[in-house]
Amino acid sequence: MTRKASNLARRIIPCLDVRDGEVVKGIQFRDHRVMGGIIELATRYSAEGADELVFYDITASPQGRSVDSDWVSLVAEVIDIPFCVAGGIRSVEDARKVLQRGADKISINTPAVQRPGLINELVEEFGSQCVVVGVDSVLQDGVWTTRQMTGIPDQMQQTGRTTLDWIEEVVQRGAGEIVLNCMGSDGTRQGFDIKQLKAARELVNVPLIASGGAGNASHFIEVFEQADVDGALAATVFHNNKVPIPALKEMLSAAGIGVRL
Repeated sequence: MTRKASNLARRIIPCLDVRDGEVVKGIQFRDHRVMGGIIELATRYSAEGADELVFYDITASPQGRSVDSDWVSLVAEVIDIPFCVAGGIRSVEDARKVLQRGADKISINTPAVQRPGLINELVEEFGSQCVVVGVDSVLQDGVWTTRQMTGIPDQMQQTGRTTLDWIEEVVQRGAGEIVLNCMGSDGTRQGFDIKQLKAARELVNVPLIASGGAGNASHFIEVFEQADVDGALAATVFHNNKVPIPALKEMLSAAGIGVRL
């Protein structure tokens, strides 16, 4: 599929994995450690010039519950940039609660795998622009395949779906954006999975967000130039300030990559 070049600024998106009211981060979805408070980090990233934030309530789906929406209202009060919320959103009503609390978008992953028609229902109710689908992908026997229940390692499961087929299906169902979580790269800081992201980019025209593997500013330049993604999502390098967002954006701009300064 040939994609027309986008004139929109490429997005820099800090990712905040939420567990028990705190922001945590692991390596390849395991061994999570506390990185800070939700409001503390959200406020910091908004002030530093992040384009949007993504919050994952990582234990919601494995625990069979929806995202705790109380902190969503608090985030909406302290930042003035768009933010997306994910975690156990299984129905239109679950999504409505989160959006009414102030989130701009909702993201679904495991619930979409378990009931793909949920994508259609959410798109019909709220519009494609509000509906993001997260795809947790790992290379297995030479084929990219998807996983569910990834927030708690012992409950992680194969879905029986190949990554590229699933991405095509969710776009056909109306999803307005894809976040491709390349699990083999997650937390390694060795760079984004360019090969996998390029394969996904060739399939779909909707915004594609790269996730997993950022370790330095050059990795962001590479993923925008080589995989033509619309945004790059990262956690560890932002949480520990190894890659300050203002400096990153200056480097991207100097490299000829359009960003909002």
